[in-house]
Amino acid sequence: MARPDLILKDPSSVGIDARALDSLYEQVEKVAARHPGCAAQVAVAREGRVAGFMAAGSARFGGELRAASRDSLFAVFSVTKAFVSSAAWLLLSDGRLSLGERVADTIPEFGRNDKQAVTVEHLLTHTAGFPSASLATQDWPSEQKRLACFGDWKLEWEPGSRFTYHGSATMWILAELISRRSGTDYRDFIRERIFEPLGLSDIFIGLPEAHHGRVAEVITVGEAMSQDERAVSSIDAPTIRDDMVTHINHREARIIGSPGGGAIGTAADVALFYQGVIAALDPAGSAVWNSASVRDACTPRNVDFVDPMTKHAALRGLGLVVAGESERIWRGFAPDNSARTIGHMGAGGQVAWADPDSGISFAFVTNGAERNAAKQGATGMQLSNIAAGSVLA
Repeated sequence: MARPDLILKDPSSVGIDARALDSLYEQVEKVAARHPGCAAQVAVAREGRVAGFMAAGSARFGGELRAASRDSLFAVFSVTKAFVSSAAWLLLSDGRLSLGERVADTIPEFGRNDKQAVTVEHLLTHTAGFPSASLATQDWPSEQKRLACFGDWKLEWEPGSRFTYHGSATMWILAELISRRSGTDYRDFIRERIFEPLGLSDIFIGLPEAHHGRVAEVITVGEAMSQDERAVSSIDAPTIRDDMVTHINHREARIIGSPGGGAIGTAADVALFYQGVIAALDPAGSAVWNSASVRDACTPRNVDFVDPMTKHAALRGLGLVVAGESERIWRGFAPDNSARTIGHMGAGGQVAWADPDSGISFAFVTNGAERNAAKQGATGMQLSNIAAGSVLA
């Protein structure tokens, strides 16, 4: 769990309404009650401290069904992308990486199949042009296998010409770049340069052996959208597949840790990560990142690009999603979030964001991956809106 001194007994000491937290906890208990093997955690943080943190429901831990607790760990899926992207911010700020540099100049094998034009900025903004590419997690430890795979990937469109969410491929490349430019494994770099300075002892990319018994095994819950629901919904977002569930529950996958979706942690530590991001937006407040690099990361790029999954503006920063002045619910945020809110969602219902205007950061994690994309989005928005409105008047 996050350091005890970072978890408050009195939420009002950081301006958070305890009644709002009670309402939030009540809703999370309802979400966890969907299935006897479904559990969840939620956390709200402000001023560098956790104002509220609770767990609900039950899950299988090492095959044993038991109640979840604040010590339980959850797979956070694509919430991981913000952690890995934030490692790139460090390298960008100290000149060891640049947005305009071509990936193939550092990883020559990647340049095969006409990918020489792909840049670091393309990787961070989902504009690289190979969204369907993938690497088997078990192949990552073998340099020969992963470099051969990088070279085999083919472009689906010209880099920089459009936005399409890249589920994993670009993050594997970014992990390779971070490892090469930092001189250490990207997972160690993230732990030593980001998680440890922020006091986060319970987020892992590459899960240590001793912690496997704490992880809530992922299950799917609910029913997929019906044809009638799909006909009236503008959402064309994929939901978690059974093979993804099997993969994330596999011990080897947890140990390796995919940079695009393999992090495992607590809601409290995810919320505190985003407190670190908020602090970094103040030139005098950062313990980790350069303020200018974080402001750059939180600035929308390619603002005219439309996300084909939602049919609305993508509004991506460098590894982060930006709420924006309008249509923010289509990017996973709540009506009461400010336009400057940034974050990243995860498959199956994970939610994580930071609102620099209110100072609140929020995380909701669950092992119960919702099959219905519309219900998943509605749940996240409802919980987010309660948290966003929890500041005392």
